[in-house]
Amino acid sequence: MKFALCNEIFRNLPLEDAFQKIADIGYQGVEIAPFTLQSNPLNLSESDADRCRTAAEKVGLEVVGLHWLMAETEGLHLTHTDPSILDATKDYLIHLGKLTARMNGSILVLGSPQQRNLLPGVSYEEAFERAVSLMKEVCLEIEGDGVAFAIEPLAKVETDFLSSCEQGRDFVRAVNHPACGLHLDIKAMTAEPHGVCHAISKYNADCIHFHANDSNLRGPGQGPTDINEVARTLHSTSYQGWVSVEAFDYFPNPEECAHISLENLRQAFADLPS
Repeated sequence: MKFALCNEIFRNLPLEDAFQKIADIGYQGVEIAPFTLQSNPLNLSESDADRCRTAAEKVGLEVVGLHWLMAETEGLHLTHTDPSILDATKDYLIHLGKLTARMNGSILVLGSPQQRNLLPGVSYEEAFERAVSLMKEVCLEIEGDGVAFAIEPLAKVETDFLSSCEQGRDFVRAVNHPACGLHLDIKAMTAEPHGVCHAISKYNADCIHFHANDSNLRGPGQGPTDINEVARTLHSTSYQGWVSVEAFDYFPNPEECAHISLENLRQAFADLPS
């Protein structure tokens, strides 16, 4: 299994220094939040992508791709009723797909709950149809670039659109394109009715990316979730993608959180058959 770290944990460091630290800790890959490259992610450019690729190559890291795609942006929304906002969102996601390919990355985790929540008076079905149509157009524009959007179901406390693994799976299958798959996240799956491991087993067929953390928002193994059971279950599905650490509470501090998270993952996967 290959382990990566989401880079916003070191957002206060220059990008190159952050990548060096991530490599020194022992991660094989880095997953990038656009707002760590530009305060306004709408301004992301090819030079930003080139900087990421160069910095990663220099320290021996692989670029996994991007996440937090629409965080800290304005004027973007996946299910909006305004065609101009949908067009802006579509163009932005296509642009990110192209930049990810330029970085030698392959995954774009599409979470961004605030930019997909249902608008007043809009039914779930209407929003679903609108978002599926948008993602189909995005996927057609990036096919052949070697990148894919990983749709992230989130708990109902975060969003009212794609708020379960089942809804995420249904969305992916409605888009029906190789450039769109399912993302699974431990913290989010703790809200699933039968728990994290049951969700992994049930929805693994559509899963193309995985985030490791814990229900208390800390790193994997720093909370009540049994990371060993998660590792066994994920391994049993023959998952071949990245496991990226995405903590939100950097306990006891960012660097130690990154160290502890990697060690916990290494131990959890160490005794599993290859």
